[in-house]
Amino acid sequence: MTTSEQAVREIAAWIRDARSIVVLTGAGVSAESGLSTFRDPEEGLWSKYDPMELATIDAFNANPELVTRWYHWRFTRAIDVEPNPGHHALAQIERLKHQHDSGFTLITQNIDGLHQRGGSSNVVEIHGTILTWRCTKTGAERPLSEIEFDQFPIPSDTGGLMRPCVVWFGEQLPESAIRASFEALSDCDLFMSIGTSATVQPAASFIEVARENGARTVEINRDPTPITDEVDLTVLGPSGLVLPEIMDALRELDGSGQ
Repeated sequence: MTTSEQAVREIAAWIRDARSIVVLTGAGVSAESGLSTFRDPEEGLWSKYDPMELATIDAFNANPELVTRWYHWRFTRAIDVEPNPGHHALAQIERLKHQHDSGFTLITQNIDGLHQRGGSSNVVEIHGTILTWRCTKTGAERPLSEIEFDQFPIPSDTGGLMRPCVVWFGEQLPESAIRASFEALSDCDLFMSIGTSATVQPAASFIEVARENGARTVEINRDPTPITDEVDLTVLGPSGLVLPEIMDALRELDGSGQ
């Protein structure tokens, strides 16, 4: 590893020179906006429940009212917070790369929609989204804005129940999202892991796929992870501080100064 200042400048140069970038983000990015990570202890009413036990189809089938209320509480919190400087910096990097006709794909494990609200456009949500719900009977999807949460659980128009379009434990990840992820990884020459523990599969294997295809690898995280000593460059620190620094360095290299 190099020092943070040296790494920031070098990462900025790699971003400038990259033909195609893949960024993987995890819960640490959302945590900087005030959202607790999935494994953090909850407060208040939900502190007595284990998220690992609520986020399953079995839990929903056994007690759809409880699980629906929990997800109602979760998306309410997500809507109440704002994208942080890290979200905005990633969107700025994406726009800059697109101006130079370079590829940029943001793969996120987060379900809160903060990347899109922060300005990112090419976002692959491999764990789904809490902002879209679907019928358990037909699979028809509806945006959150079209659902009245005036009863729990939420009945669908066709006799089923509405559930969030998130990936619960034991469920398969969306095929289209996985396909888009591996297509981007196979073509990228820079891979960045940001705010993720690098332990949840299949996302934890993405760095290996990128490396096998010759990509440079970068990690930005508050704490060391299993990949910290394996990547080409690591910056330990909050992404909301590190990413804007990288963007500033990138502007200097790009000569925009804006």
